[in-house]
Amino acid sequence: MILNNLKLGVEVVGAHNLLPKDGQGSSSSFVELYFDGQRFRTTIKEKDLSPVWNETFYFNISDPSNLHMLTLDAYVYNNIRASQSRSFLGKITINGTSFVPYSDAVVLHYPLEKRSIFSRVRGELGLKVYVIDDPSIKSSTPISAVNDTQVHSHSAQTPAPKIPRSEVRHTFHHLPNLNHPQQQQQQQAPAVPVPHQGARYIPEEMKVPEPQPPPQLVRMHSATMAQPVDYALKETSPFLGGGRVVGGRVIRTDRMSGCTYDLVEKMHFLFVRVVKARELPAMDITGSVDPYVEVRIGNYKGITKHIEKNQNPMWNVVFAFSRERMQASVLEVVVKDKDLVKDDFVGLCRFDLNEVPMRVPPDSPLAPEWYRLADKKGEKIKGELMLAVWIGTQADEAYPDAWHSDAALSVDTVASTLIRSKVYHAPRLWYVRVNVVEAQDLVPTDKTRFPDTYVKAQIGNQVLKTKPVQARTFNPLWNEDLLFVAAEPFEDNLVLTVEDRVAPGKDEIIGRVIIPLSMVEKRADDRMIHSRWFNLEKPVIVDIDQLKKEKFSSRLHLRVCLDGGYHVLDESTHYSSDLRPTAKQLWRPPIGVLELGVLNAVGLHPMKTRDGKGTSDTYCVAKYGHKWIRTRTVVDNLCPKYNEQYTWEVFDPATVLTVGVLDNTQLGEKGSNGTKDLKVGKVRIRISTLETGRVYTHSYPLLVLHPTGVKKMGELHLAIRFTCTSFANMLYKYSCPLLPKMHYVRPFTVMQLDMLRHQAVNIVAMRLGRAEPPLRKEVVEYMSDVDSHLWSMRRSKANFFRLMSIFTGLFAAGKWFGDICMWKNPITTVLVHVLFLMLVSFPELILPTVFLYMFLIGVWNYRYRPRYPPHMNTKLSQAESVHPDELDEEFDTFPTSRSPELVRMRYDRLRSVAGRIQTVVGDVATQGERLQSLLSWRDPRATALFVTFCLVAALAMYVTPFQVIAALIGIFMMRHPRFRHRLPSVPANFFRRLPARTDSML
Repeated sequence: MILNNLKLGVEVVGAHNLLPKDGQGSSSSFVELYFDGQRFRTTIKEKDLSPVWNETFYFNISDPSNLHMLTLDAYVYNNIRASQSRSFLGKITINGTSFVPYSDAVVLHYPLEKRSIFSRVRGELGLKVYVIDDPSIKSSTPISAVNDTQVHSHSAQTPAPKIPRSEVRHTFHHLPNLNHPQQQQQQQAPAVPVPHQGARYIPEEMKVPEPQPPPQLVRMHSATMAQPVDYALKETSPFLGGGRVVGGRVIRTDRMSGCTYDLVEKMHFLFVRVVKARELPAMDITGSVDPYVEVRIGNYKGITKHIEKNQNPMWNVVFAFSRERMQASVLEVVVKDKDLVKDDFVGLCRFDLNEVPMRVPPDSPLAPEWYRLADKKGEKIKGELMLAVWIGTQADEAYPDAWHSDAALSVDTVASTLIRSKVYHAPRLWYVRVNVVEAQDLVPTDKTRFPDTYVKAQIGNQVLKTKPVQARTFNPLWNEDLLFVAAEPFEDNLVLTVEDRVAPGKDEIIGRVIIPLSMVEKRADDRMIHSRWFNLEKPVIVDIDQLKKEKFSSRLHLRVCLDGGYHVLDESTHYSSDLRPTAKQLWRPPIGVLELGVLNAVGLHPMKTRDGKGTSDTYCVAKYGHKWIRTRTVVDNLCPKYNEQYTWEVFDPATVLTVGVLDNTQLGEKGSNGTKDLKVGKVRIRISTLETGRVYTHSYPLLVLHPTGVKKMGELHLAIRFTCTSFANMLYKYSCPLLPKMHYVRPFTVMQLDMLRHQAVNIVAMRLGRAEPPLRKEVVEYMSDVDSHLWSMRRSKANFFRLMSIFTGLFAAGKWFGDICMWKNPITTVLVHVLFLMLVSFPELILPTVFLYMFLIGVWNYRYRPRYPPHMNTKLSQAESVHPDELDEEFDTFPTSRSPELVRMRYDRLRSVAGRIQTVVGDVATQGERLQSLLSWRDPRATALFVTFCLVAALAMYVTPFQVIAALIGIFMMRHPRFRHRLPSVPANFFRRLPARTDSML
């Protein structure tokens, strides 16, 4: 490094949520920078509380060896034009020890500090500070050498503040550099893509003004998150629906923007609707043509299906080309003839993009027109093509069904079907309860023995059996409940088969009955279902006359119903997105509306290799309630922009929205049906953590646990808003049970719930997989957390530490009380004694004091309330320091696929962990059994002593006021250490000598 060329670069990005100082609710702010005797100033941003500068200054470093002793001071001022002065808005101070090279520098948003104790400040200032030694970079001109009129400053009236070295400053440290080149590019590149020079296809009078959005605002959170800042949530301030999000509100600046898409950035597309053609010239020897249309603009093209032997074909398809990625000004629509060797040219139509009109909903759709085809020289030929060409946004009605071209490759009809956005509705699920009561007059094959019978019930792939009954009669009794999951519309029948176990591994069918689920009675409560007798049929009927002769009249006694009073759990209970019962009659009106804007993703990790470089074809899936959404697949892009908005009705605030990012592996030339879509990351947002009416715009890190450890796969930018339609209903929900009534009246066992949830996920995956494009099984399982119940050493540790953190408050209170009893702080102990005696003297003040104390704590914590929804925490999940073998065990298949030696080692480890858990559980049980033995006379002497003590205590408390007894007990517990003994107390010794049931354990 050449020390003479060493400079300090400071990029002033922007400020956020500044304090208004002009008396009109705004401020005209600018920033002054001070470093090593040099001073620079930004331009003034008029009337803007969240200004954006994006200005870079370079300071000379006089003595690089003394850099760690220097500081960078940034002052934010409000310019007062009338009085030619300025007012203070805040400052920050950055120590030289936190300066990093340019490659490690990122934009940080620093909270503004007060200049004095009487200052009022708020907001944050975004800076990117780095040290650079590039000799081509010239230092900026100091403010003292620039004309005051050029910089709008009044430095003569307001001299530079002198900051003493002894002043206490907050030191901010930069984030570590991002390792991935895509992430570095995202941090260093401007937030708005620069339009290509050749993309001049909109007349100036038709252009909609679009303000440039500010760069990403990184909010520095407190250190209590206990995880790397790179894995933390970051707040952004994008332009949505023509306005910028400031303080959770969208400030609209575009009068033409509608309210339908106000949570996404407006994107412009060139739409081309290819309707049909007529009188096409014959190209084959047979006098016909196999036409298809190719829409081309630069390197982008879309192709329709070819229609065989038709001179008047009809397609009626729409193509959409992203405006920001086009590099040409001429659109070509070419008609070609499909051939085995080489497709023949039929004719084309050319359009100058400067003449293409813009359509803004709610305008009516643009009417298609007939255009004469021309040859390659531009001369008119036979044949016409009906087209409509216009420029619109994602609010256009044609957008959902359009075939998008998001990469420099051709998109045919098959591939376009796989990349289009879709909305899916999961089927309504029912629990099927089958109560097998008894059978009558069974006729086994071997009539010399009583049958050993059981009933096998089957719905689709679900098979359950009753317990075998070996009775001394031909009328066995079971009275067992079998539970299944079925989905509307009911396609599978309920098949019950009575079988006889004639030998080990050999069963014979006695009879069966088939019941269509559409004929089964539905119920929404716990009313009794009338039982019915069903005649059993022989599985194979050879001769009807023989059947009548034998008079086969075996019957099966059943109670069958569709239970609609339950909520069918098809996802993890911790992340449920819907808690309503199946029966719609039990549904209550919605309490609000949830809106989700899927903006974009940045810095994605390459999931595949194409043309020698890493790339990804990603799409997003969001799940809430019965509604699933899938955004379009953005092909060959590591920083895709989706900008799609969706809406759900909310029926319960204790529900979770899940958004996942996946890589599409089905876009190969022949498809990749055997390859699963790859997981990129997932985000969960609980509705109850959202404030009503506020727009949350955050960048969520996509964290995935791999066999090698936790890995950040990129960041997903979302905009979320929860709007309450009935505040009273929402508050009432907090008093209602979490699940429907039937879950408490007739609850299921844990084993039943796990089995039913597994079946429900399989049914939902099968139904959604039949849609077009299909939502694949691995996607449904990933979004539903189907493997959350499997064993994991990491999750066990995380749950243990979560449990310990719950009791930290009790431990802290116990330690504080121990310090009081040991008189470590005499003043505090005396005050506690006074408070204790006052509460004992006036016991009616105890409960009011407790509730008042909790009220004050709640009010005090209001200022520290979370401003953003919680996100996945790697520290809490024990994903940072997990052992590689524990990760390998977690990702192992079930049943295991590892070697016997490795499984033996893991089994021994599991035994040691389970042994410690067993010991802790046994100790807790021992204490409870000792409490029970106080009055059980298991130890007659101990019980006699305790009973005698109870009698004496009752008489003493009867004649002594309660206040005196409570005061004596409290003072005795808080007595001075001089009156204490190191040995355990008498009550503790008595309790530990009590017997437990451990001596009865084998």
